[in-house]
Amino acid sequence: MQADAARVIRDAGFPIAPAQFPMLAAVHRHGPLTVGQAVKVLGLSQPVVTRTLGGLVALGLLDTTRDEADLRHKTIRLTSAGQAMMTQATATVWPRVTAAVKQLCAPLQGGFFDMVDQIETALDSQSLVARVGAQAHGLSIRPYAPDLDETFQRINAEWISEMFTLEQNDIDMLTNPRQRIIDGGGEILFVEAPDAGVIGTCALIRMGEGVFELTKMAVSSAARGRKAGEFLLAATLDRARAMDIETLYLLTNRKCAAAIHLYEKLGFEHSAEIMERYGKRYERCDVAMLYRW
Repeated sequence: MQADAARVIRDAGFPIAPAQFPMLAAVHRHGPLTVGQAVKVLGLSQPVVTRTLGGLVALGLLDTTRDEADLRHKTIRLTSAGQAMMTQATATVWPRVTAAVKQLCAPLQGGFFDMVDQIETALDSQSLVARVGAQAHGLSIRPYAPDLDETFQRINAEWISEMFTLEQNDIDMLTNPRQRIIDGGGEILFVEAPDAGVIGTCALIRMGEGVFELTKMAVSSAARGRKAGEFLLAATLDRARAMDIETLYLLTNRKCAAAIHLYEKLGFEHSAEIMERYGKRYERCDVAMLYRW
C-alpha cells in the first residue's frame, strides 16, 4: 500500500514521498507551526520532523522563519508552491484515495488479523492504484460469476465480429468460459460503470505450468472512450502478479493498433518466440507479445 501511495502521488505530479505528506497536511490544516508544535501534532520525534522539514524546504514547499522573541524557535509555513500543491491534493487526490480506502475496508469482518488477510486478498485482486484510478472514472472491477457468462460472450463476440471472423477457438471459449478458463486455474475479470453496468472483460487462461495467456480483452463499443480498457488491463495485471505466473503473453492482430499501443504502455513487448510457440492458435494472429515482470 505504501508503494501504491507513492505511485498515486507521483502520477499526480507531486515531487514528494508519502512520508512527507503528513507535515504538509499539518501545516495546511493548522496554519504556521513551530517545530515543537509539529512534533506534538504529528506524534513524531524531533529528529524525524527536522529531517522531513529539511527535505520539504529544499523542495520549496515549506519555509521557516525565526521567532523574534526567541530565536531558538522556527516557525514553519507553506510557500506559495506548497499552498498550490496542497490545494490540488485536497481537491483531486485525497478524495479519491479516501473513497478507494473506504471501498476497500467496507466489507471487512472479524478480528484484526482476519481483516488484514481480507485486505491482502482484496489488494491481490485490485491494487490501491487501480482503486484510486477507478474513482476518477467511476469504474470498478467485478470477479467472475456464472451469471456473467452471457455478458462475457456478448462483449467479445461484438468486437471480434466487427473486425474478424469468429474462429472455433473463440466459440469454444466464449460458450464455455467456466470450463475453458476458470476450471483450469484461470481468471476472468469484468469492468463495471455505475451508469452502464458491465462494459468490458478480460481473461487469464492457463496454458501450462506457470504459463498464462491474457486473452478475450474487450470493451463494449458503446462504452469506449472512458479509459475502461486501460483500467481493466491494469487490474488484470495486478491479478496476474498475485498468481503463480512465470510467463504471461498475448496474441493479437496489427489491425488492433489502439490495443497494441495500450499493451506496450503497460509493459508488454513484441516477441518472435511467443509468436512461434503460440501464434498458430488463431488464424488472425500476426502479433505476439510477452509481459516483462
